[in-house]
Amino acid sequence: MGSSKDRIWLSPPHMGGREQHYVNEAFATNWVAPLGANVDEFEKAICAFTGISHTAALTSGTGALHLALILLGVGSGDEVICQSFTFSASANPIVYQGAVPVFVDSEPDTWNMCPLLLRKALEDRLAKGRRPKAIIAVHLYGMPAKMDEIGAIAREFGIPLIEDAAEALGSVYKGRACGVLGTFGVLSFNGNKIITTSGGGALISDDGAAIRQARFLATQARDPAPHYQHSHIGYNYRLSNILAGIGRGQMEVLPQRVQKRRENHAWYVNAFAGMEGISFLPEPEGHFSNRWLTCVLVEPSRLNGVDRERIRLALEAEQIESRPLWKPLHMQPVFADCPFYGNGLSASLFEKGLCLPSGSSLEGKDLERIAYAVRDVIG
Repeated sequence: MGSSKDRIWLSPPHMGGREQHYVNEAFATNWVAPLGANVDEFEKAICAFTGISHTAALTSGTGALHLALILLGVGSGDEVICQSFTFSASANPIVYQGAVPVFVDSEPDTWNMCPLLLRKALEDRLAKGRRPKAIIAVHLYGMPAKMDEIGAIAREFGIPLIEDAAEALGSVYKGRACGVLGTFGVLSFNGNKIITTSGGGALISDDGAAIRQARFLATQARDPAPHYQHSHIGYNYRLSNILAGIGRGQMEVLPQRVQKRRENHAWYVNAFAGMEGISFLPEPEGHFSNRWLTCVLVEPSRLNGVDRERIRLALEAEQIESRPLWKPLHMQPVFADCPFYGNGLSASLFEKGLCLPSGSSLEGKDLERIAYAVRDVIG
């Protein structure tokens, strides 16, 4: 029976070998409190890998996005343009600030924010007397968004651009790392990401003053005084020295992790080649995806009526975790009243899309087992 088999997870953590060394170092020096050498070296490693000048290591990507909005002056009643086809953490910090998300649908080449709809949204908001304070573009599943077009529109309208690269560490757009192409970049090191610190994230930018302010706000905004004095509202968002030790070890194997995820994707494409009704998102020219998750689109009309959900449930019966693509935020109950500029693409992707197990620790026998289970349900 399937229940007796070892479970195959969607995207489990994968240690590289040196994480324990850096964690032990934190214990040996008694730097178990926040900050310390591991945090400093982890931030340096992120800068070296991405080519960015400044990094603040934080407790989560959500916290990084929240600080970016604060630094850009987003407040109560403001509007922020946000990609609809993404995880709710891309939009939640907008609401933390009392602001309103304005959702924009996707385009088919990358599944990310549609530049045409972005322009339409900005023109319409301005016509209504509303000037959005920021734009949040996401590199979904590691696929870079159309940053030339999105960035040009952001500059034309004079609106800061935040890159949500939470899923895209190791992805490259036209020779530059994802995360370095906007005013701020946001990274995530959650347990399911391409590398992990157990829980963590980072805010990155070439603006050194902004990152220094982010660090200040992330440590409860404590003024430089011998007593605890506060002139600003602060947050407890700074990454611990122990978790940063995990991150240092993970950064050392990041290129191999990207390579293995891409190999998994290539394996799936080859395994399902010629199977009508199963398709993948190709890389447009100039886009290099880390292929954090391999996603398929399922066309029931070409698969004897078998849809995405039938495949997901069949995999689950075989102890294989998969999940639907993100439910668009404009379709979420909590955001139902927010403005939306759409073309129907993200709703269709949600209906037809499935994320397959993509972890860098997957072995050949695991991939074969997944492919067999998919073929078995399709018949």
